[in-house]
Amino acid sequence: MENFDLLRVLKYLPGIILGLTVHEFSHALVAHMCGDSTAKDQGRITLNPMKHIDLLGFVMLIAVGFGWAKPVVFNEQNLRNPKYDIVKIAAAGPLSNALIAMVLSLIFSLMSKFMPSIHSGNAQIVTEVFLYAIYINWGLFIFNLIPVPPLDGSHLLFNGLKKYPVLHDALYKYGSLLFFGLIVVTMVTKLDLLPIGPAIRFLGDGFLSIVGFR
Repeated sequence: MENFDLLRVLKYLPGIILGLTVHEFSHALVAHMCGDSTAKDQGRITLNPMKHIDLLGFVMLIAVGFGWAKPVVFNEQNLRNPKYDIVKIAAAGPLSNALIAMVLSLIFSLMSKFMPSIHSGNAQIVTEVFLYAIYINWGLFIFNLIPVPPLDGSHLLFNGLKKYPVLHDALYKYGSLLFFGLIVVTMVTKLDLLPIGPAIRFLGDGFLSIVGFR
């Protein structure tokens, strides 16, 4: 059983590493393009996973399905148009995961059509690695769009509330507590309080069908 679990981890490790790395790289790149060099100065505009992965968050993600990477830091005062640039920076991460999932789906569909042997024998591991990577990246896309701090979706939702600092700060403070409370309850009770799973399957299965995989 332990060997099976280890093999399973090795199969979805590429998808996790790819998804987290490109997600944070995209935040950093867009922040730089919008005028702030903080992330660039910290060496975050890179596809080197070691610059983006937080060890504890990575272990948690593998162990319990909930984790995090090193957040990309930026200085709002350096942005050319803070009101809109913050939204661009926040959206860049999740959108990069959706793009990865779509590109991998297309590649996988073509491989399935022209190299059907990947679905049988020892080569079947290729199929599993691709599918894990596809669904993991759809998961990162959906999960990060949840509009509660500290997720990217909160920046998209609360950015316009900064002119009301008391309300803005309260939503961030108590929104974070609510979010982590939901995560703990979900992990302890196994109740699907956040319908992320069905949404991942809908997007994953749906796009694979669109690109021709059956």
